[in-house]
Amino acid sequence: MKNIIILVIFCMTVNSALCQTVKSDDQKADSLLKIMTLDEKIGQMTQVTLGVVCTQTDGVLDTTALRKAIHKYKVGSILNVTNHALSVDQWHIVISQIQDEAMKERMHIPVIYGLDGIHGQTYTLDATIFPQNIAMAATRDTDMVRAITEVTAHELRASGVRWNFAPVLDCGRQPLWPRFPETYGEDVLLDRTMGVMAVKTYQAGGLRNSNAVASCLKHYIGYSDPRSGKDRTPAYIPEIELREYYLPPFRDAVKAGAASVMVNSGEINGIPVHASRYLLTDILRKELGFEGLIVSDWEDIIRLHTRHNVAPTARAAVVMAIQAGIDMSMVPMDFSFFDLLKEAVQKGEVTEARINESVKRILLLKLKLGLFDNPYPEKAAISQFRKPEYQEIALNAAREAMTLLKNQDHILPLDKTKKILVAGPSAQSISALNGCWTYTWQGKDERWYPSNSKTILQAVIDKAGNDHVITCTTRGFDQPENYDTDKLKKYADGADLILLCLGEDAYAESPGNIRDLALPEEQMDLAKAAISTGKPVILVLTEGRPRFITSIEPKIKGILMAYWSGRKSAEAISDVLFGDYDPDGRLPFSYPKSMGEIVLYDRKPTEDIREVFNDNISGGYDPLFPFGWGLSYTNFQYGPIRLSGDSIRGNEKLTVSVNVKNAGQRDGKNTVELYSHQFYASVTPNMKRLRAFQKIYLKAGEEKTVVFKIDKTDLAFVNAQLKTYSEPGDFELMIGDQKARFTWSR
Repeated sequence: MKNIIILVIFCMTVNSALCQTVKSDDQKADSLLKIMTLDEKIGQMTQVTLGVVCTQTDGVLDTTALRKAIHKYKVGSILNVTNHALSVDQWHIVISQIQDEAMKERMHIPVIYGLDGIHGQTYTLDATIFPQNIAMAATRDTDMVRAITEVTAHELRASGVRWNFAPVLDCGRQPLWPRFPETYGEDVLLDRTMGVMAVKTYQAGGLRNSNAVASCLKHYIGYSDPRSGKDRTPAYIPEIELREYYLPPFRDAVKAGAASVMVNSGEINGIPVHASRYLLTDILRKELGFEGLIVSDWEDIIRLHTRHNVAPTARAAVVMAIQAGIDMSMVPMDFSFFDLLKEAVQKGEVTEARINESVKRILLLKLKLGLFDNPYPEKAAISQFRKPEYQEIALNAAREAMTLLKNQDHILPLDKTKKILVAGPSAQSISALNGCWTYTWQGKDERWYPSNSKTILQAVIDKAGNDHVITCTTRGFDQPENYDTDKLKKYADGADLILLCLGEDAYAESPGNIRDLALPEEQMDLAKAAISTGKPVILVLTEGRPRFITSIEPKIKGILMAYWSGRKSAEAISDVLFGDYDPDGRLPFSYPKSMGEIVLYDRKPTEDIREVFNDNISGGYDPLFPFGWGLSYTNFQYGPIRLSGDSIRGNEKLTVSVNVKNAGQRDGKNTVELYSHQFYASVTPNMKRLRAFQKIYLKAGEEKTVVFKIDKTDLAFVNAQLKTYSEPGDFELMIGDQKARFTWSR
């Protein structure tokens, strides 16, 4: 009887900690912490993959394994899928069963589930798949970023998932890196602007909102510039560069209220980021003021011992990561982290006070997400899945991403009466249009794609009709028939032109590592065969990063960069090729000519020249297509740049305006980009930096005035003292082919 009374009193205490609405989330978290055991605390810091608690059948849990995870190890978070995406119904069953088990624990602390929904809710079957980030950067359309992010949040929450491991804020300045397509490209302003929009949209209305999810900034910091170009390999980044290009997106996203951060799997200047108290605590926590949850990436804590060799034992690796600032360990395949951290606390290597800091952050996130109120999939969210209008958003996003790189002799738009040979491995590949994290991790298994997903061939037939389209291809990117040069030449005899679809099949992370950016030899042979026929060749590139086409480009009439643009890629490609949509995408990276010519657009003056025996010859920045490049079927003309004055002082703002006219015969969209250049500074200035952009729609013959306002903060750079600093001097502004000068002084 005495035990029963004690149990009742305890339950009343727990319920009081959770249910008193007069208490803030902060107070509730503190109340819970006071009555949690060490095991319960460490369990909250432990995250395992679904496979640990699942059977071999996707979506079917192993009840014994689940009970072990929840009741023995008190696991606070689960992530991922086992092999492929699940249906909404399957997700509801899986998450409900997990939460049912969690509710049997004495503390009734719900599990937080996380997924990588980086271009749509990629792990729910039939969810809407949007363009990858690199393609979204090409749209230069923040409203479109908001639209696709909103849908992603809706479909995640409808699936019962409230934590999304997105957006990726790594600045894509190393095109070899296999996660390049997940970035917003090489420019820090694009990364900052689009990243902040994504964070605000994911978390719109507050995390308790049934249409919101917690965002997770990836991958703090410097992950995207490994020296070798390979995933999870070392980067060597001076801190002045780290702060100039890689830190600002995270700083802005933290200010925007990001709920969580995931850590770079690699190392910078010899220090693994998971072990860097300087980066995780001194900069992220103290300098940036981040108060949310820091989660490790896949298996990265134990790798401090097994791969990076900075920790002599597995326990030392755990201690090192926790003391650096990690709150939750994506272990993810076992419970070793739990045992090692508990042992470390018992040995006095980590204090329980330090554990409490992390656990409180985890509890706060769960409270803010409303998981304590209702840990189960919400009825209010379910209706937000797969609405018909989502497909229109996906189509419009893909259309805006399409970037026309070349249009010699106005070969495009295509004449629908011409006979078109559709060739190349991407012509009948769905995975090559979507890329990584699409229904499976690698995105290659087309069995899980919606049955009505269209190929480029199907979309072209829809436009021109069966009588005007022939093909020498078959389904499947890697099928030998797609690389048969003799067959291509034979079929070309009956065609007026060749639509050649080359690029990359889907890949994610390390499986996407390559030795160089050259297209595979069999694709180059196919291109040469097409050119040898004498028929006009239009090249469609479906790729996540720029692959070299330098040797074939001069003999190609038209080039369309299609990226990995999601579910509606094929329709968008066809719309642009046949002129039903005017292309308005802009390159978010510099398309290089060769491995020895990878120079970024915001280069330094000495990168802009080639010095030969002290003779300075321009041409150091000589890409095949420059950053910001993108053609249209209409003609946009810029008037002179007008400034509100030729000088500003202190905090004064400079108004910059320019008239833009659509002097062509078609309606269309145009991105107006404002660049700046400081002539002299204490740190070598960039030749140009993107400072603002605005996308406008103009009817044929219409003219609009575009206005920007800039101040000293738009002119700042990181100085030798590692401070973001605005330095007085003379500046040049550039919009299109127009230039203007002004002076800023204190």
